Amino acid sequence: MNKEILKDINVLYVEDEDDVREFTSKTISTIVNSVVTAKNGVEGLEKFEENKDINLILTDINMPKMGGLEMCAEIRKVDNEIPIVITSAHSDPGFLKKAIDVKVSAYAMKPIDLYHLIESMIKAVEPIFLRKKLEHVNLTLANKVEEAINQTKSILDAQDNMVILTDLEKTIDANKKFLEYFEVKNLKDFLQKYNSLLDVLKKDNNLLKKDIFEDSKNWISKLSNLSEIDRIVKIKNKNGEDRVFTINIDDYEQKGEHYVISFTDITELKEKSNLLEYQANHDQLTGLFNRQKFNEIFKKEIKREKRYKNNLSLIIFDIDNFKSINDEFGHNVGDEVLKVIAKVLLESIREHDCVARWGGEEFLVLLPQTDEYGAKKVAEKIREAIAKYKKEDLPKQITASFGIAKLKEDDDEVSILKKADDALYEAKKKGKNRVEVF
Repeated sequence: MNKEILKDINVLYVEDEDDVREFTSKTISTIVNSVVTAKNGVEGLEKFEENKDINLILTDINMPKMGGLEMCAEIRKVDNEIPIVITSAHSDPGFLKKAIDVKVSAYAMKPIDLYHLIESMIKAVEPIFLRKKLEHVNLTLANKVEEAINQTKSILDAQDNMVILTDLEKTIDANKKFLEYFEVKNLKDFLQKYNSLLDVLKKDNNLLKKDIFEDSKNWISKLSNLSEIDRIVKIKNKNGEDRVFTINIDDYEQKGEHYVISFTDITELKEKSNLLEYQANHDQLTGLFNRQKFNEIFKKEIKREKRYKNNLSLIIFDIDNFKSINDEFGHNVGDEVLKVIAKVLLESIREHDCVARWGGEEFLVLLPQTDEYGAKKVAEKIREAIAKYKKEDLPKQITASFGIAKLKEDDDEVSILKKADDALYEAKKKGKNRVEVF
């Protein structure tokens, strides 16, 4: 990793856990110019407004008073370009959508791996670094092109990533890493071997939208409008193996005329970290957290609630008459019902709520900073959404029964779950398709 690009960066680091904040800030302070810390979103916003030289945001998402993504949404109203790196134990689709909405540059999963955290920081600030270096040369790509290329080539060749310069119509230059990857001596050889850069990107709809490949003239513009999460491509190497890259696009000079495009190889990270972590933490059928991951978050949230006294409530619910659905229509329909429940759940919760498939037809919803009255409103919202859901391949109406419990001073994971379960039993006894609070 090229840590050199971080040496002039001023970081705002927002994390509510004191030990994590202290250790991580001390570590990254050795490789950046300065670190300003805050313990929640409200304080983070104040520190951002006080320190005009902040040029990288590093933040957790689930914090008291104001969450990280909420804070970043406020910051985006002031600065739409500042890089943002999120640290989080969450990887559900709802979180990713909101991360996209606030233009998160990169994220590192918790517990924090410092190597990956620093890598994410580098990835986030890299476009800024390239722009400053190119501006330092004090030549534009539009004027004195040959002289500018010669002077900027050493900068491009110093990058660990593959980098090209383009005016959208043609590729102007490519760095050494790029040429080595495609086994060509220079850009001219590459353009003789391929019609355009688009030709080397593998068509994979799971990674990149199909319409990108159907517009050979405007594909870079279309690509630049996508979020970073969607700018992922496969490119074959000289051995014929597919490697996975994320693409960063920087509008050099901010005129929409010249672009710096860098390709970061994330093959190992994507295959090992994302896939294995997802499989280990998620239910295969519904995509929700599994019991193991839920328990991990559950313990942390109980500890957090007892420290801050901000309320924590738990909802447990199961599908009414689920066995009869399986018996009457088959397990395929039963599986479809479980997927519907997961979809409705993810559309009904906040970014820092946690949902899991507890087992069979049972689901859990953990609601930080929520008392039993707020939890009942959420449960009623979910219950109504399930009851109203209609789909052609679902032969009958689905309903669910809900039990709610709020964490008390002497509660732990076992006792609050037992209380919620008792409330669920009461809901079943009173006729199903209802919500009961312990």
